[in-house]
Amino acid sequence: MLRDLGETEFIRRHQCSVCSLAAFEKSEYADDWRELMRLYLVRRTRSFIQDNYAETDPTNERKFLTFEDGTRSYFPTRAPRTIKFNINDDKPDDQYAKLYASDVVDTINSLNLPRYGLGNYVSASPHEPPTQTEAKVLQDLSRAGKRLMGFCRTNLFKRLESGGQAFLQSVERHISRNYVFLHAIEQGQPLPIGTQDAGLLDSRINDEDEDIGVVAGLFDEDDSNDNVSVGARHASPLRNEDDFKRRASEVYAEYVTQYKHRFKWLRPTLFVKTLAKDLLSDAHALLKVLEKCGEWDADKDAKVNALTKLLTKEHPNEKVIIFTQFADTVRYIESQLRACGISQMAGVTGDSPDPTALAWRFSPVSNNKRGQMKPEDELRVLIATDVLSEGQNLQDCSTVVNYDLPWAIIRLIQRVGRVDRIGQQAENILCYSFLPADGVERIIRLRARVRQRLQENAEVVGTDEAFFEDDRNDQVVRDLFTEKSGILDGNADTEVDLASYAYQIWKNAIWRLERDLPAAKSVTSTTSSHITSTSVSLLRM
Repeated sequence: MLRDLGETEFIRRHQCSVCSLAAFEKSEYADDWRELMRLYLVRRTRSFIQDNYAETDPTNERKFLTFEDGTRSYFPTRAPRTIKFNINDDKPDDQYAKLYASDVVDTINSLNLPRYGLGNYVSASPHEPPTQTEAKVLQDLSRAGKRLMGFCRTNLFKRLESGGQAFLQSVERHISRNYVFLHAIEQGQPLPIGTQDAGLLDSRINDEDEDIGVVAGLFDEDDSNDNVSVGARHASPLRNEDDFKRRASEVYAEYVTQYKHRFKWLRPTLFVKTLAKDLLSDAHALLKVLEKCGEWDADKDAKVNALTKLLTKEHPNEKVIIFTQFADTVRYIESQLRACGISQMAGVTGDSPDPTALAWRFSPVSNNKRGQMKPEDELRVLIATDVLSEGQNLQDCSTVVNYDLPWAIIRLIQRVGRVDRIGQQAENILCYSFLPADGVERIIRLRARVRQRLQENAEVVGTDEAFFEDDRNDQVVRDLFTEKSGILDGNADTEVDLASYAYQIWKNAIWRLERDLPAAKSVTSTTSSHITSTSVSLLRM
């Protein structure tokens, strides 16, 4: 920023020192923030801490840290495990076989997704030129470009892997939202244009199935009770075109009245006629997916049944935390587990009023709440999106379940890191991942088809379509399936901060000096002790 603006001009504009955090708050350049973090943020990998700070207990060969009061904190072993669920391509009623079929994947890949690329449909010479206000909205649409199309497509694929119910809900909502636009076009009414923020579609930021320019909840007949089975949220399921047209008319009426100020509005005549054609084409294609898959039968859900068995047969008494990327999946799992008689359970999403309170109920000891927690209020099972994967003490638990499999291994490492914290007493942390019983290659083939089609789309229409967070490393998935030791420890080559590297260099130099020149031991011991003490203090911070 200073290179572009100049130090004198910066001070004149912002009236603050360039060597201050306040100055960085003025910068919109990502590289300025990266450099600040690189130089000053304490970053250490798990393997770096074990190699440079930990001691080894000779009685059991386990590594541990010793704190000022003499207590030891041992490093547990992160043990990958698989939960296998059956997919039978030969059974016509196998729900997951239908979802993972090539024609479903091809349908998603062939979608036009016009609501996410409205800038591509703006008429070059409309009959009535846009007003000044409309011109500003159109400019914002073109600025959003085609990246949103890639985010939407990849989000649909992520929900497909998350679970059948979440995917079909998303398909249903996508069709409904298309028909809202079609209703406006057919009636000659303005189109509701909302924010073009890709963060709404990024499960790392938002776990709800929200959309560009819509109001959450309007597409659910009954969305007021989280304990209602997700499959029964619609009083009358939307499955044919007439159903969706009726619902779209109702939703649009609410948009133009009580939600009018949440949108910017554009006349449909400002867009080319191809917009309506592509909206209708996508709706028809997704209607065929709904027709093929039918209503989701939770009783035949192989993943939920395998999860229920894990909680009731293999870990009937232990605390278990179940992670998924989507709030819809949290609500669905919670409703199904309750139906199976599992109690002392809660779900937490980005919309939960107090996630921290639920974390305390699930893990009272690690949060120093044991004396305040009634036994009947304590939770044994917690179902959570990644909104609970940062900043919470959950180490009363040592069993983690990944209901869906992120495309980046770092997400799994972050999840297990929520329970692998100082104070964890278990020797082993079990980290379960769902994989098809017929082998990991099914998932790898599915992802390979997805990557190929996304690349083809990008080449043909110039979109920035890629799986965000994609490791592009199928060996990681194979290693999870074979339960390879160390796969969840993280990358030993990950960058650590400069101060930690300096300590490592100093420590290694002292070790070599003492090894090669014993007489130097008395000279270096005081300095080495001081640095070690300082580093352990930093580690605790």
